[in-house]
Amino acid sequence: MYLPRHFEQPDAAAQAALMQAHPLATLVTLQDGAPTADHIPLQYDAAAGVLRGHVARANPLWRAADGQAVLAVFQGAQAYVSPNWYPGKAEHHKVVPTWNYAVVHAHGRLRAVDDAPWLHDLVTRLTAQHESTQPAPWAVADAPADYVQQMLRAIVGIEIAVERLVGKWKTSQNRNEADRLGVADGLAARPAGADDARAMADLVRNSMRPD
Repeated sequence: MYLPRHFEQPDAAAQAALMQAHPLATLVTLQDGAPTADHIPLQYDAAAGVLRGHVARANPLWRAADGQAVLAVFQGAQAYVSPNWYPGKAEHHKVVPTWNYAVVHAHGRLRAVDDAPWLHDLVTRLTAQHESTQPAPWAVADAPADYVQQMLRAIVGIEIAVERLVGKWKTSQNRNEADRLGVADGLAARPAGADDARAMADLVRNSMRPD
């Protein structure tokens, strides 16, 4: 990933927060000598330094990538930036559109886990995490035990020992303060439903705060 220094996000807590808020990762592996991308929700265990998830048993990924170095890409807020939002446009017109985004690249080695108790524990924790905002959270135990076992036999776990995390926050840091404020205001003014735009507006403003 091309990473100019002013776009680097080295803060481990910020990286972890993005991965936890946007768990659907693009997992890039090599299969038959060609790069392949799978879209898999992954849970980041910062204390253990691992990512955990599962795939369908029919998915060749878990056999092909077992023991392989892989890349998991987590996409956070992203938004188009219009040149009209730069106050400098009125002065010199030397502006062009761009795209702001926040991403984390997790590099590590994948291990396939074909173990029913491990999988049961994983799906129980994943379900509890993602059901926590529901009015009446569903739990794995709500399903018949024999059905749960049947479903577990249809999946295989994956665990990625994270060797390196790379964060890139492209949030207009290469513009002057007036232009960055203009970008934040322009993004915040996007119509209802543009949640990513408003989230990016917050990232732009936060990137302007002194350490």
